[in-house]
Amino acid sequence: MSPVKSQEEMSSILKDHVAKTTFKPAAKLVASQLNPHALNAKYAVRGRIPTKAEELRTKLASESHSLPFNKIINANIGNPQQLDQKPITFYRQILSILQYPTILENPFIDKIFPADIIERSKFLLKNIGSVGAYSHSQGIPYVRKSVAEFITKRDGYKADPNDVFLTTGASTAVSYLLGLLSLGPNTGFLIPIPQYPLYTATLALNNSTALPYYLQEEDDWSIDSTKLRQIIIDSKAKGVEPRCLVVINPGNPTGAILKPEGIADLLGVAAEFGLVVIADEVYQENIFKGEFVSVKKVLRQLQELDTTGLYKDVQLASLHSTSKGVSGECGQRGGYMELVGFDQSVRDQVIKIASISLCPVVTGQALVELMINPPRPEEESFTLYNEETSSIHNALEARAAKLYNTFNEMEGVTCQEPEGAMYCFPNLSLSKKVIAAAEKEGMEADEFYCNALLENTGICAVPGSGFGQAEGTWHVRTTFLAPGTEWIDQWKAFHAKFMDQYRD
Repeated sequence: MSPVKSQEEMSSILKDHVAKTTFKPAAKLVASQLNPHALNAKYAVRGRIPTKAEELRTKLASESHSLPFNKIINANIGNPQQLDQKPITFYRQILSILQYPTILENPFIDKIFPADIIERSKFLLKNIGSVGAYSHSQGIPYVRKSVAEFITKRDGYKADPNDVFLTTGASTAVSYLLGLLSLGPNTGFLIPIPQYPLYTATLALNNSTALPYYLQEEDDWSIDSTKLRQIIIDSKAKGVEPRCLVVINPGNPTGAILKPEGIADLLGVAAEFGLVVIADEVYQENIFKGEFVSVKKVLRQLQELDTTGLYKDVQLASLHSTSKGVSGECGQRGGYMELVGFDQSVRDQVIKIASISLCPVVTGQALVELMINPPRPEEESFTLYNEETSSIHNALEARAAKLYNTFNEMEGVTCQEPEGAMYCFPNLSLSKKVIAAAEKEGMEADEFYCNALLENTGICAVPGSGFGQAEGTWHVRTTFLAPGTEWIDQWKAFHAKFMDQYRD
């Protein structure tokens, strides 16, 4: 073994190496030399307006009185704990023990944690093992069994743990599915417009074609299955073969909830044309008006009633996540997908793709288990859990109503009532003067509006053009996660001044 060289010896060796170097340095890579499909991918949620918001946040930190506001309100992304939503105590207590199980040996452990927390943690450690070890690539068997039981109870139809795949958030499930289904530009994916831009960005990365189907704003953002069929027929005529239908329910960014009959229409289209259905249901716990019914439940009902076999081969992937609901644990990256009706050869490929990443985040998997199995009423932790989750849900519901009513009081603004999720998507009637000013700045009109909103109030919202919208319309997507309602009143005051300033 060579002796360890001193710092002076290493410096001398490297100095000699540099002195003997004769080559000329190569140029650095530039963006034009990268994968063109990656360059074409866009993600508005973290686009130009949010980037500028972070620059202004930095400026406020060093020059606190340099702007007409004293803080940034991040209404651009569904990231609850960034906006002061407190973690659920039940989750974090158990996660802390899973991370540091030696604490169970503390003789005063029963003074630190409630008894049910201690017992649940011991049980999970027995069934999960160390959260620092790789799990099965499909996910921890015990947690997959729990998810199947949760789905069975939710829908009234038995679910199979072998159909459940735990994932690093729902986004990873989307990446797996779109990647496997994509065969290049002649592969089409039916995407709702407006949509969560993860889908179009992922399709861009896979060099596949998005086939937009427009939600009907005037009818609570419903879906017209007749128009959907025509899009498929037209796509086929152009040589693009539709393979997948994406459904986001409750909707992001619309906040709308699909009715069972609407879901049945969509499943009819999928059955007729052999489309894989991706049901993005990550907001299923964020319900303020009406009722959430899963696509899986409607499919099972149709299959039960069907005597023709029309629905027997429908392929459905349903997604859920710990990032939304009342959990808001975005950074923990917990999620799952349930695959129903897929051929075993396809499922094997999903497992292979999951295996390439070794396994989902193990603490995220544990959090999935806690989300679907909260404390029971007879347990010590239940009272606090119920207080915390009820408070979060009620605050979201109250701010949703406040924001909805405020938008509909503003000049030139109409907004459908948010039935679920975490967003409003108001429609803005903008003047020709705004459109001209936006063009001069190289922006869409709604981006120009959002930029002005940010510069004058510190409120960061996202232009509807980043989510897709009917031609000739302008929208803004905003969350109602930010605490308090003062910022909503500030938005209303800004809007009145903006409309006066740019009146034709």
